[in-house]
Amino acid sequence: MDLVKAKKHLGQHFLKDESIAHKIAESLSDNVGNVLEIGPGMGVLTKYVLQQKRPNFWVIEIDGESVEYLKNHYPALENHIYFGDFLKLDLSELFSSEKFAVIGNFPYNISSQILFKVFDNRNQIPEVVGMFQKEVAERVAAKPGSKIYGILSVLLSVYYDIEYLFTVSENVFNPPPKVKSAVIRLTRNNVEKLNCDEKLFVQVVKAGFNQRRKTLRNALKALNKNLENIPERFLQSRAEQLSANEFIEITKVLENEQ
Repeated sequence: MDLVKAKKHLGQHFLKDESIAHKIAESLSDNVGNVLEIGPGMGVLTKYVLQQKRPNFWVIEIDGESVEYLKNHYPALENHIYFGDFLKLDLSELFSSEKFAVIGNFPYNISSQILFKVFDNRNQIPEVVGMFQKEVAERVAAKPGSKIYGILSVLLSVYYDIEYLFTVSENVFNPPPKVKSAVIRLTRNNVEKLNCDEKLFVQVVKAGFNQRRKTLRNALKALNKNLENIPERFLQSRAEQLSANEFIEITKVLENEQ
């Protein structure tokens, strides 16, 4: 498995359990047509998505050896293998303005960045089914009041319904990671636009969690805005105690101060 060793530095652990791969593929909704798999490696998940015969299925892989392997072993992917970095990809190159779902056993070292890109392109990505480090999956699916509730929990919950599907043992990977993994599904909800300044909303959420041990009265000082009209119950709270809707309320108050 020289290819496995070569890719270890990319943060990728190859899934070797076929039943897990099949279960991940089956977690993708039937009504999704266009699909992009991130980091297919040697195609253990790819083969099951191919069997579903989606109208337009692409894979994106950053490792040249893996790309050659996919070309040689999955001829059905002809002209649908993109050699590059998802984080740098202009999505219109693959799908124009069409919507598409994202699936993958995501490299641990960029999994949060992948989700931030999903958030930025939420109107084009109706669904995500992904395997993450268990800690990251739990954080994304966390609810207010939890110690692991954070920036991604809030931002994604506004636009997606988030489901923690199942936990995956470290023993089904090569090489085995030192931690367990988990699969989650994000399904786009009906929220098209927030009734507040969306950019300011993101700034408020990030400011709150960047100093999560502080109350919002202190954490939001980083925004250099007048906090006087924010309800006291919010100012006395820490970011982890507030729901997405409460962050929206705060944003609306700050927006009116401008």
